[in-house]
Amino acid sequence: MDEIYVIGHKKPDTDTVTASICLSYLRNKLGMKTEPRILGEINNETKFVLDYFKVKKPKYLNDVRLQIKDLNYINGLYVNAKDSIYSCFNYMNDNAITNVPVVNDKNELIGDASIKDIAKDMLKVDENYFEASYDNILKTINGSEILRFDDVIKGNILVAAYRSTTFIENINIDKTSILIVGDRHSIIEYAVNSGAKLIVLTGNTKIHKEHLEIARKKKVNIIKTDVDTFNTAKFIGLSKNIDDLTKKEDIVSFNENDAVTDFISTANKMKYSNFPVIDNNGKCKGIVKLIHTAEKKRKKVILVDHNEYEQSVDGLEEAEIIEIIDHHKIGTIGTNAPINFRNMPVGSTDTIVTLLYKENNVTISKEIAGLLMSGIISDTLLFASPTTTELDKALVKELSSICNVDYQKYGLEMFKAGSTLKDKTEDEIFYTDFKNFSIEGLKIGVSQISTINPDDILQNRKNYIKILNDLVKNNDYNMVLLFVTDILKNGSYIFFNNESEELVDKCFGKDLDEGSFLEGIVSRKKQVIPAIMQELEN
Repeated sequence: MDEIYVIGHKKPDTDTVTASICLSYLRNKLGMKTEPRILGEINNETKFVLDYFKVKKPKYLNDVRLQIKDLNYINGLYVNAKDSIYSCFNYMNDNAITNVPVVNDKNELIGDASIKDIAKDMLKVDENYFEASYDNILKTINGSEILRFDDVIKGNILVAAYRSTTFIENINIDKTSILIVGDRHSIIEYAVNSGAKLIVLTGNTKIHKEHLEIARKKKVNIIKTDVDTFNTAKFIGLSKNIDDLTKKEDIVSFNENDAVTDFISTANKMKYSNFPVIDNNGKCKGIVKLIHTAEKKRKKVILVDHNEYEQSVDGLEEAEIIEIIDHHKIGTIGTNAPINFRNMPVGSTDTIVTLLYKENNVTISKEIAGLLMSGIISDTLLFASPTTTELDKALVKELSSICNVDYQKYGLEMFKAGSTLKDKTEDEIFYTDFKNFSIEGLKIGVSQISTINPDDILQNRKNYIKILNDLVKNNDYNMVLLFVTDILKNGSYIFFNNESEELVDKCFGKDLDEGSFLEGIVSRKKQVIPAIMQELEN
């Protein structure tokens, strides 16, 4: 069963994180295999909630782009550097490939071997030095072991192609000689007496007992094959290690976690037909071809507390959305097939998730109740937000009873923890809850900071105004706003970029200065964005 990621938006607040955790738990109880993930660092308020109810923070999810590991690439396709050229050639033929990754004994990628390089090596006629393992020689020439003293054979290849007397008189044999010979027993005798490194007996030649005894004393390796001398000489060179022909520089490989789009871009520029796939430890997994991009296993996601691409995980367009649970306006996300889409005009996504528990008759534990309660309290500002419904209030009371917590006292403690700005830069504070919106073709950014200590921000208003103006100048925004929401006073201080002053005045119906207090304005979703949309649509 494929794992499904349950994710909130890019600026994780308490509602989005707790809803992800609680919905994932519910779906798992109902037979799915899901895991909650976050798209960014959680804020102090959410840390307080998770610590209070002893719930582990979800792991971070970077993106859901298609990766090499999501393709049906050929797993396990590679050869060892110690394999023979002959076996490697056959391996490539059997698998209909022209090049293959080469690995060491630890399965680490060290290079690439190709049929083209093998062909070039076979055409060499001026090289008779030879090095190969005894076993590879046996396999390559279909030989059988007569005497073995060395696992690796090194030397110069000699073929007994002359008359015996001519050969003995003119060819010197020593400990570096590798002799290929048929039933020429005088040459065999000469070779064993000279202590040759290896004698390859062709045509199923039998060695005399006395020659065998001398060979044993002289530690001469002997292999017998039923292949004739011509073909033995022709193929023995293919018993060398493929490592000898392995290209080890400028190898283009892909990590199994690399994006498929990056692979396609690179592969289209290269002349190779396939590429090695490695893991994070450099170990080879197999090979991937462009044709493998036709069959892919898209990542599956459930979205909570948002339904707009701009707010969601990177690469969402490459993933499969199977469900959306949200309490915001219908956004930009579309799907190719019908999905479960639960959208309700309530104060919190956790309100909807609580209803799902009830509808599916799944018991709500103390920890889950605490998380659901916290999300509702956070998004409704303890019922001060105009987004609050009677259903939100009723469920908070019910959930607080399950987790045995005084929700009003707990809510203030939670807000106090979230208001802590200690050790945070002004940029970090500004972007803690910053969202992008596209309204009537305009790019608009709205940051909201909810706190019970607004003076911590107001005393540095000039710096925040500079952040607004720099953002517009450097990132092509048409409007950027900052709302510093005073939870206790039930209102917000507004800041805006210089060019937006006239539009801001029209949106909120009065002349406003930087830092003006808007009584009762606490909801970006239900008050701020609708006001901007209404003005721009007029």
